Amino acid sequence: MSNLRLPPLHPGEVLREEYMKPYGLTPYKLASMCRIPRTRIERIAREEVGITADTALRLAKVLRTTPVFWMNLQTRYEVEKAKAERAVEIDQLKEIDPTLATA
Repeated sequence: MSNLRLPPLHPGEVLREEYMKPYGLTPYKLASMCRIPRTRIERIAREEVGITADTALRLAKVLRTTPVFWMNLQTRYEVEKAKAERAVEIDQLKEIDPTLATA
C-alpha cells in the first residue's frame, strides 16, 4: 500500500462541489442569500481563505446544515495542513510522563 496522502480537504471544495454546483448557485446568489460580500464566497470557493464563525452561521442557515459542520471542516483542514507542514518538528516533541503527576 502506498504512503501517498491526499491533500487536506478545504471547506471551499465542499461548498463548491456539494452545494454551489448541485444547486446552481453562483457566488453572487449565495452571497446575496447569506448577506455577505460576493468576494468572500468567491475566495472560499477558490480555497484562498477559510470559513469564519460568522460565515459558518450564515452558510448553515441558508444551506440547511449546521455551523459546526462548517467549523469542523475548517478545523480539520487547518490541523491536517499543519500536521503535514510540521510533521518532523512535532515528531521530535517529547510526551509528558504521566507518573510525574501529583495528586
